[in-house]
Amino acid sequence: MGIALAPAARVSALRDRTPVVTTLCSHSSLQIFYGARHEGLGTLGIAVGKPPRFYEAFPLARPDRFLSLSKVTDLGRHANTLQREGAVVIPTGSFVEYMGPEAFDALDVPVFGNRKVLAWESDREKERQWLEKAEVPMPRKYRDLSSIDGPVIIKYHGAKGGKGFFLAKSPKELGDFRPTGPYVIQEYVVGTRYYLHFFYSPLSEDGYRVRHGSIELLGMDRRDEANIDELYKLGAQEGLRQAGIRPTFVVTGNVPVILRESLLPQVFDLAARIVDTSVDLFGGMVGPFCVEGIVTEDLQFKVFEISTRIVAGTNLFISGSSYSDFIAPHLSTGRRIALELKRARAEDRLSEVLS
Repeated sequence: MGIALAPAARVSALRDRTPVVTTLCSHSSLQIFYGARHEGLGTLGIAVGKPPRFYEAFPLARPDRFLSLSKVTDLGRHANTLQREGAVVIPTGSFVEYMGPEAFDALDVPVFGNRKVLAWESDREKERQWLEKAEVPMPRKYRDLSSIDGPVIIKYHGAKGGKGFFLAKSPKELGDFRPTGPYVIQEYVVGTRYYLHFFYSPLSEDGYRVRHGSIELLGMDRRDEANIDELYKLGAQEGLRQAGIRPTFVVTGNVPVILRESLLPQVFDLAARIVDTSVDLFGGMVGPFCVEGIVTEDLQFKVFEISTRIVAGTNLFISGSSYSDFIAPHLSTGRRIALELKRARAEDRLSEVLS
């Protein structure tokens, strides 16, 4: 039996009714709603203003109904209504970023996964403590701007889709950097980026075992970024600046990739150590998470970040991926969430997957 995450009061009503999968109308909502519908669960879309019209073009992924708010932070006022309706909130990057980690954590509605993880993900210093405790290889961290002695990337705290990231080849290029919030400075590692979509189930008794559950690899992607990309990043920015364009890392899309099969043991080991350490630190992760890193020419995987929720790269695999097809046909991350909810309810173990 796993660790109970949710207070009994948050899950008691769900034992007598079908969970209603609830998320913000953004990010990866289409596959979340589609996966829930595929598994016979109800769906509710949180819209800011009028419900987005694009759902009319995708009837199989349109939520059963919408809750319209003037701003995302108003969601807490509807907690009692959501509880009565059996809502289960699915966190996404944009959902947590727009609402704020503190307000999301305070939301008195069942959340899929352990909401305590948000404090560790949204603070890059705490995130690094977690990964270092897990003995995960990471890019070097610089204490401050004056200690930089090579190429670096500067990142702000939280999930911002690459917005505001700053790249510098040397200390003299830092003159253009104007910080707008808390940030960290990392060594810029040259290599190939991979975003690995994992799922940790505390209920599963099969597969790649970690603690009392198991992890699954459901897909993999890399990201297209607004006006700077891959190997051109270090050299392209000078030309962009001369043209009056400030290089940015805003994510505009995702591309599917396949990892060299001989590297799979390495990345599964890293994911297992991350999950195992999360149990010791805050009771563990539950559900989807993404290990984000770079493979160097020496075939070593360095982790620069972890996203502890469903990531937008999973949208590539609505009907399954080259990896999830080895687990079950047509298995998207959205559907995998719905399957975990159904199993937890059937086995009276909702408190292990909700918080």
